[in-house]
Amino acid sequence: MHKLHFIARKKQYCILLLAFLFLLATVPAYAAPTLRVNAKGNDVTILQQKLIALSYSIKDPRGKFAADTHYAVKNFQRDHKLKSNGVVDDSTWKAIEWALKTRKIDKLPSVVTPLPNLPDSNPVIEGSRNNANAIISTAKQYIGVPYKFGGTTPKGFDCSGYLQYVFAEHKINLPRTADDQYKIGKQVNKKSLQVGDLVFFTTYESGVSHCGLYIGNGQFIHTSSSKGVRIDKLNDPYWQPRYIGAKCILK
Repeated sequence: MHKLHFIARKKQYCILLLAFLFLLATVPAYAAPTLRVNAKGNDVTILQQKLIALSYSIKDPRGKFAADTHYAVKNFQRDHKLKSNGVVDDSTWKAIEWALKTRKIDKLPSVVTPLPNLPDSNPVIEGSRNNANAIISTAKQYIGVPYKFGGTTPKGFDCSGYLQYVFAEHKINLPRTADDQYKIGKQVNKKSLQVGDLVFFTTYESGVSHCGLYIGNGQFIHTSSSKGVRIDKLNDPYWQPRYIGAKCILK
């Protein structure tokens, strides 16, 4: 009788182990880099959203790895029997994904505070709507160019430097920074976007901190801090809650 009971328990443990290994295999690999204090950007924002979803407190979840995020990471690591050093390495990312999956959390909290519409101080700048497709064609030539903070050339772009360069190719002068680019043009409702409009987002800090070029079909081209110049969808789970607004700058 005892032998049969032992065999049954052994089978039960084997089944549980197999189930655990299967679930572990289905946890998506996270390609984000190792994060620590003073890091900033999209990956930090994602980290903060996931920790908040797991009930860890972060006072300022806007993409800067400060003391509050460091403390939350250490608490998570301690609670999950990891080395509690506040550094988000591969094992910590996997543990976070596992915790989200086991708690069936599939929707992350938004950290965006919408900006009010700005007045149209300069409804349009010198540029024709007829040139929109040509501008987009130029923009696509740089797909794959790496991200570079402060970059304004094909050797490396940041988001606003990329748009400024592309439009300059068509003799249209844009301001240098994303927040200044948001100050020009005519406000456009998201449902009324046209090819060639500029789209804006908030990422690592409050207010406008990222920009791109609308290319139609719900897509925009931009410079991602992790993958360089690329095309993404406005309704992407990362970009949709960070969308702030759009501006028409072509006549």
